[in-house]
Amino acid sequence: MDDIHAPTVASGPASGVTPRDVSKLSMPDLMQEKVRIEEEMSALSSVLQSHGVRMTSSLTTFDGFPRDDIDIAQVRTIRVRMIHLRNDHKEVMQYLEKGVHAHFANLQNTPDASPITNGTSHPPAAQALPDRSADSSTASGTPFAKVNSVVTGSPADQAGLKAGDAIRNFGGVNWLNHERLTKVAETVQQNEGREVSVKVSRKEDTGAITELDLQLTPRQNWGGRGLLGCHLVPL
Repeated sequence: MDDIHAPTVASGPASGVTPRDVSKLSMPDLMQEKVRIEEEMSALSSVLQSHGVRMTSSLTTFDGFPRDDIDIAQVRTIRVRMIHLRNDHKEVMQYLEKGVHAHFANLQNTPDASPITNGTSHPPAAQALPDRSADSSTASGTPFAKVNSVVTGSPADQAGLKAGDAIRNFGGVNWLNHERLTKVAETVQQNEGREVSVKVSRKEDTGAITELDLQLTPRQNWGGRGLLGCHLVPL
């Protein structure tokens, strides 16, 4: 074993599963593939954590001998799989982004109907125009997380968040790039003491859905744990 740290990749897929041609998947299938990859990455990360190591942790002792407190073969195998999954995730995200851009390009290239009466062209009625804002909201504001609980008096509570709210945007984080909420955590850390725009969908008692744009300021010393005082779970 020339380099105990370097993950060795045998010929063919590391998982033993025939790779999918993601270029042929529909947008819903791409979303399912994205979720599947993220769930497997999360599970494998938990296994590494159970060994007390990360992707870059040393597998040797200070004097260069293989560590005897971990299953080195298993750790190396998991690291190889994680590398494959990261590449797969990047590819899926690229096709998702292309799909979104193509969707808006098609909307922009679709001519508006202009009825002609007696040879005179009339502008289309206002109600016949496509609702661009609604399409944009649907594409970029798909809920990706749910508020599981909110602590009274916390920054989340003061911003107006409630348990059950569906998060559509958290700063610049959305359904395409949240990476199992890791990007939300990064946004919170990077914006301590500064307002972050949080767009949520809330189901009212009447069954109606209300869209809200809240301003949340992550901060410490509010009397509880964390910078937000709420618990989010991915959808």
